Amino acid sequence: MSLPNPAKLPSQLCLTGPADLPFADLPSPAELVDLRYLRANLEYLADLGQAAGVTVLLAQKAYSLYQTYPLISQYLAGSCASGLYEARLAHEEMPGKALQVFSPAYQAGELQEVLTYADHVIFNSPSEWQRWRQQALAAQANRPAEAPLALGLRLNPEYAEIEEDIYNPAAPGSRLGTTRQELDRALAQDPDFLKGLTGFHIHALCEQGAESLAGVLAAVEAHFAPFLTLPHISWLNLGGGHHFTRRDYNVALFVELMQNWRGKYAVEICVEPGEAVALDCGWLVSRVLDTPSNGLRLAILDTSASCHMPDVLEMPYRPRCFRVRPDGSHEPEAEASPYLYRLGGPTCLAGDIIGDYRFASPLQRGDLLVFGDMSIYSHVKRNSFNGMPLPDLYSWDGRDLVCLRHFSYKDFKTKLGS
Repeated sequence: MSLPNPAKLPSQLCLTGPADLPFADLPSPAELVDLRYLRANLEYLADLGQAAGVTVLLAQKAYSLYQTYPLISQYLAGSCASGLYEARLAHEEMPGKALQVFSPAYQAGELQEVLTYADHVIFNSPSEWQRWRQQALAAQANRPAEAPLALGLRLNPEYAEIEEDIYNPAAPGSRLGTTRQELDRALAQDPDFLKGLTGFHIHALCEQGAESLAGVLAAVEAHFAPFLTLPHISWLNLGGGHHFTRRDYNVALFVELMQNWRGKYAVEICVEPGEAVALDCGWLVSRVLDTPSNGLRLAILDTSASCHMPDVLEMPYRPRCFRVRPDGSHEPEAEASPYLYRLGGPTCLAGDIIGDYRFASPLQRGDLLVFGDMSIYSHVKRNSFNGMPLPDLYSWDGRDLVCLRHFSYKDFKTKLGS
């Protein structure tokens, strides 16, 4: 099997997007998803899964634009969910596709519903598994043979190459996953502790490549190799954080790692990329409202970092930005230009700052600015702090501009009451 070709990935193409994107036809602020770019990522992920012999699932926590789930379903095996609402969304919008659910802790009512939606349910700790084991096994026994229910435990390899602890599920003191010490303690108290479990879940990556995965896999083997060969263990979910569709991802190494692991352990291997599915597929359109100064040039936009792109503040990171000229052409950042502006939102939060950007000429009120890679972790995290309107959602397939959702004052008001 040949390796997938990265030449057509969005991350390989023009950083200001295709020339035909209809930014000038959109209200402001608005978010636009290019379905052609999304399809290119999905085709690549499908080819990657086939080459590596792994099952590829969408991580909904990064991207839950369900109007595109029919397209995603054409290429991926299904999805994974982090709780009841994501599980229900996948059940409704990806019917018949695989669904794996993990939560750090389940509540009684929600778990019963999750058990009706999912084909894999993963527990976080020995105490969680012990608490819910009988209920989960009863649900498993009541499943029809053509729709079996698999039950798993999340493991903590106590190893990750993630610098920021807020994103590191394997950091000391992490609440996520079961360490080898905890697993040994559970088995000492109950030798049949693993009975009923058929697989394990491991997640220790964040926007990383196959080189980091190799380190994680070595730690997994060092801690848990004896359990991977148990006769009743049939699957392993390697979680998310794989930047598969990034231009410099080492596909050959990933395929080699997966082939080696499948040769060593008789398990089905799953991966659940989130960012990689919609990487570089989305754009946030904004306009300049004012250009004051205070020791440096400032530009206040009608879009907000804290409301519309919160990862700019949380990660933090600096999204790409370009200006759309009146003729529709795209003007990229001008690194050598003296026209440096600090872009910020219209909220009262002093730190509502998107970043510092250089432009070829001074910004003017009404200028159209576009930020790149605005689908992942933006749709799912945005909020209406300060009464900020939510950006309308649009899709574009090269011919038709479709409004997927218009937001109004009612959406803001009904967050806190009817």
